[in-house]
Amino acid sequence: MVLFAEGGGGRPGDVDMPIVAGLHVPTFASFARLNGRVPVVGIAAGRCFAGNAALLGCCDVIIATEGSNIGMGGPAMVEGGGLGVFKPEQIGPAPVQHGNGVIDVLVEDEAQAVAAARRYLSYFQGPVASFEAPNPLALRNVVPENRLRVYDSRAAMEGVVDAGSLLPLRTGFGLGIHTALARLEGKPVGLLASNPLHLGGAIDADAADKAARFMQLCDAHGLPLVSLVDTPGFMVGPDIEEQAQVRHVSRMFIAAAHLRVPFFSVVLRKGYGLGAMAMAAGGFHAPEFTVSWPSGEFGGMGLEGAVRLGYRKELEAVPEGPQREALFEQLVAKQYAAGQATNMAATLEIDAVIDPAQTRHWLARGLAAASPSPGWESRAIDTW
Repeated sequence: MVLFAEGGGGRPGDVDMPIVAGLHVPTFASFARLNGRVPVVGIAAGRCFAGNAALLGCCDVIIATEGSNIGMGGPAMVEGGGLGVFKPEQIGPAPVQHGNGVIDVLVEDEAQAVAAARRYLSYFQGPVASFEAPNPLALRNVVPENRLRVYDSRAAMEGVVDAGSLLPLRTGFGLGIHTALARLEGKPVGLLASNPLHLGGAIDADAADKAARFMQLCDAHGLPLVSLVDTPGFMVGPDIEEQAQVRHVSRMFIAAAHLRVPFFSVVLRKGYGLGAMAMAAGGFHAPEFTVSWPSGEFGGMGLEGAVRLGYRKELEAVPEGPQREALFEQLVAKQYAAGQATNMAATLEIDAVIDPAQTRHWLARGLAAASPSPGWESRAIDTW
């Protein structure tokens, strides 16, 4: 179902029908029942307010133009509610709605919106016979040798899937985790990837919401999931807890626990704490397989924090300055050696350590071997 949602909403001034409020119409309930049954795409170009926006908000994905305005009430309704006088362009402009997660795909004009809708729907129509594989050797250069340097994990996403098949979703929101649809040897998949460029890859409330809903979307329509992991864990601290972090990040565990589609995890570098478990469908043994690149490093929490907490007395016993710093670095190196990917594989906490150039081959074999859980029925996808 594709909805072109431009419009100002209902028409409360109509007098040609014997109704009082018109709140009994079946439109919204009927449209909402499509959720989880078929892909539902909303396109917003121009002004989309009130009832039109409510229908748009029920869609799996929202594609909007840069000049669009989306809001639950247009200027007349806002003014009628005593909230002030505004121009339509001041209510829900596209940059705002893209940044807050309402818009999944932002495009220049309506022609591009239609093209994006066609491309989005293509991922739900089965595999394609023709595809081009990227250069697998490029994956060896994605993660820097210096473990403290950040990098763009989108290079890993592009290096794993078929060339030109990556369709990023919700790019303006929840920057800590990338989400995208793609194909792998012609088969449609959903892709999650930690983003080290934002909070070092730590998962905040927005990123968790984005990831949890994306898992629901892929599960409802039968797309296997691939997760590329590089996170120090869930974001912590007084400020983040003011955003209901506990509830938001836990959505990832709940969504993953109810998945019926195959799930595969590849650890690119950091695999720490509860955040890494959430990126791996709840735990490293939950996916069909969890493998790591040689750059993988693991622990119950970030190495530096673990040393500061676990060796506080030892560090305080050394004079502050270069001597204490040297001891700190020595202890971190010891923790790093203990948490290397090869040790994780040796204790069977993960399945294997692989050459990054073999990642696509591993995933392709996993997709060929795995199958969804039986008893397929529609599943609701959160609007958020």
